[in-house]
Amino acid sequence: MQIEILLFGILRDVVGENKLVKQVVSGITLETLREDLLVKYPNLHQYQNYTIAVNEAYTKNDYTIQDNDVVALIPPVSGG
Repeated sequence: MQIEILLFGILRDVVGENKLVKQVVSGITLETLREDLLVKYPNLHQYQNYTIAVNEAYTKNDYTIQDNDVVALIPPVSGG
């Protein structure tokens, strides 16, 4: 299966891309995707509290990714 991963803010800087196209196995959950990204991009470890949205809706880690899903990694918002 193929998915698209959009990266925002500091996460984009850590990965060095604003968008990734990734082949994943059928049945993968967001939690597993998160772990796979940590292996490939170990510097993400310091930003693990990011939020994930799938197809523009916030989603829990046990969500099973579907073919052609668009996954967005959104860093925590800070400031005042």
